[in-house]
Amino acid sequence: MMKINLVCVGKLKEAYWRDACQEYAKRLSQFCSFSVTEISECRLPANPSAAQITAALNEEGERLLSVCSGSLIIALCIEGKEISSLQLAEKIESYGVKGYGALSFVIGSSYGLSGRLKESSDFLFSMSPLTFPHQLARVMVMEQIYRAFQITHHGKYHK
Repeated sequence: MMKINLVCVGKLKEAYWRDACQEYAKRLSQFCSFSVTEISECRLPANPSAAQITAALNEEGERLLSVCSGSLIIALCIEGKEISSLQLAEKIESYGVKGYGALSFVIGSSYGLSGRLKESSDFLFSMSPLTFPHQLARVMVMEQIYRAFQITHHGKYHK
């Protein structure tokens, strides 16, 4: 069974986001070993300098890479490639066929992801040119992973 880990900077604060994520985690359990790993966001001043932001991204990036060790990394970022739900399903399935047993989907902080993490990623993924709150992005990624498994297992969810 494939292992999928959603690795995120920060925690979900509102109960409704946690409830939505719990629902998709429950649904995903029939297809994969699914987990969510949260790392703490680096604290920055109200108006951080570019150097402070870079330092924070680098620190978060190292912690994210540590959590993703041994897995294929799919980083969500604005520079990533936009793909359809069908293409995501094909991509996840192809990784499994190629023998990758673990995938890590990574969501960074509001400042994004470090350059090193992006360079270390196996795929840069953009869900949309729109900007979403990170909490909503987390739910959306989980829904799309669930949809991908429904597609590959010919479920009725994706129409």
